[in-house]
Amino acid sequence: MYISVSERTQEIGVRLALGATPKNIMMQFLLEAIILTVSGGVIGLVIGTSVAAVASMAMPFRAIVTPASVALAFGVSTAVGIVFGLLPAKQAANKNLIDILR
Repeated sequence: MYISVSERTQEIGVRLALGATPKNIMMQFLLEAIILTVSGGVIGLVIGTSVAAVASMAMPFRAIVTPASVALAFGVSTAVGIVFGLLPAKQAANKNLIDILR
């Protein structure tokens, strides 16, 4: 997300010049971070569950995926994404319009 903010300074500048508030910019980047982490969490859960099912068939013991482990994995992935998306979102929202358009 940090690289995304630094590469998109022109977009941020245009949005600020057209009247977007810092809150709008912050919400945009937070929403992107949430979408990325939720989709990554879902993909990770699908892959993890699939690997557990294949491992259960290949091994003499059975791999069990519990709802608690699914909730924990999904919650941690979402929390990490939000925490590490918050700082770049705050930086993007606080950029100076004159410096951006320069």
